[in-house]
Amino acid sequence: MKTDIQIAQEAVMEPIALVAERMGIPQEELELYGRYKAKISNDCLKKLQDQPEGKLILVTAINPTPAGEGKTTITVGLGEAFGQLGKKAVIALREPSLGPCFGIKGGAAGGGYAQVVPMEDLNLHFTGDFHAITSANNLLAALLDNHIQQGNELQIDTRQIVWKRCMDMNDRVLRNIVVGMGAKTDGVVREDHFVITVASEIMAILCLATDMKDLKDRLSRIVVAYNYAGEPVTAGQLQAVGAMAALLKDAIKPNLIQTLEHTPALVHGGPFANIAHGCNSVIATKAAMKLADYCITEAGFGADLGAEKFFDIKCREAGLSPDAVVLVATIKALKYNGGVPKNELSAENLEALQKGIVNLEKHIENLQKYGVPVVVALNAFTADTEAEIAYVKQFCEDRDCEFALAKVWEQGGQGGIALAEKVLKTLEQKKSNFHVLYEDDLPLRDKITRVAKEIYGAGSVKFAPAAAKQLKRLEELGYGNLPVCMAKNQYSLSDDPTLLGRPENFELNIREVYVSAGAGFVVVLTGAVMTMPGLSKTPAAYGIDVNDEGRITGLF
Repeated sequence: MKTDIQIAQEAVMEPIALVAERMGIPQEELELYGRYKAKISNDCLKKLQDQPEGKLILVTAINPTPAGEGKTTITVGLGEAFGQLGKKAVIALREPSLGPCFGIKGGAAGGGYAQVVPMEDLNLHFTGDFHAITSANNLLAALLDNHIQQGNELQIDTRQIVWKRCMDMNDRVLRNIVVGMGAKTDGVVREDHFVITVASEIMAILCLATDMKDLKDRLSRIVVAYNYAGEPVTAGQLQAVGAMAALLKDAIKPNLIQTLEHTPALVHGGPFANIAHGCNSVIATKAAMKLADYCITEAGFGADLGAEKFFDIKCREAGLSPDAVVLVATIKALKYNGGVPKNELSAENLEALQKGIVNLEKHIENLQKYGVPVVVALNAFTADTEAEIAYVKQFCEDRDCEFALAKVWEQGGQGGIALAEKVLKTLEQKKSNFHVLYEDDLPLRDKITRVAKEIYGAGSVKFAPAAAKQLKRLEELGYGNLPVCMAKNQYSLSDDPTLLGRPENFELNIREVYVSAGAGFVVVLTGAVMTMPGLSKTPAAYGIDVNDEGRITGLF
């Protein structure tokens, strides 16, 4: 059996200018990065604003397990299937982070015959967007420390600096560091921190901004520290906005690539969903909706994280209204939720399936709370039995969900036609009545509690004293009307990764709260979630190499 990278490397790609031409984008409105990658120009994006919008389809999933779910694979395969049916569709995805690529998760280009290509480029440096975001973030950090060194005109309290440096790599030793060591000219000695680039506020800002003006407005609102009077100090006050925008001027433009079947894919931005808002850029999503009759996008990790943030943050901020949701599951993952060890998941086990399917049930209920029709896509594995498939199908249909078995990993778009037909049927027969989970004017504590109880299934929420104090302060500073971005482990509906299935009436622990004023949300850290991941004992980097001909091996 061929690996994903072998399939991708054997693909015959079309010149990206040809892919763009079929979308109605002439070559002069592309900024080419070789033959198979391009950015869409600002002029083209402006012209698209007058075009009608297509349907918006979100792809999400149950909580991830070691068995794998294949959310991106289904997203790509669904886009290819729409093409097989003669429908005009564009896929809108996130860019992968280097952290998971060299860590344990692998790449994020899809899998099998449902991939976007060039896969190696996408999973590594791509068009340099993440490097630009990292540089802009660290420029702001350098300007902040330099301001303090040069006299501290803004009276920044060095004990209340909240801006962190970043890098796009899992590096645990940078979570907590000391800077300013050495001579007096080397800066003020203080504790500092790193986050991974995909958890940085600038990543979130890039993905929520609508254009360069909005980007600069958001950058100016970033809170970097507090002064001795307890007032926020912003990037705008540090005169950092212009230079940061200069570093981001190309990164803000969406990237165009293709699937193995030449379906267009806009891949832009990449915030994690467990510690950030988990969605690709608003610019790319809106462009895809203008360029096609159907925009198929995804949100990271399970629906309790990515989909919730897609609805309550991205849609709220951008005025988007999704028409349908595809919820991805696998029989193996459901049996894992039912207590079956990873090495025993291939054997038929209806009892474990019935026990673990409650995870899928909770996600269906959650998505229906937003008023959007749900289609369950069962990502097929060869070990799945007819009895298991029939059970899941009936379970979904009993809950007013369309159901389809998807074989896109093995068959590409042809294996996704049944799913595409069910999505089209849902769009035609079921009206979306989308609404967010909570109102803007609800107090921050109540927003957090509503997400915890309604989406996660918590019985209560425990706020650490520091978090309670931070919430009170943020509301006093005028940030109480912002949505909340919950940072939580992805493996469980709870803040305890060992609680599989559908945990209920647990206590959700809130340890820290801070504002991302430029992005436009309040970040809430739960449990032991980290904003800078670490590498595993045997990271994926050990198996990645380049052969004598310059071809990458071992990547996904």
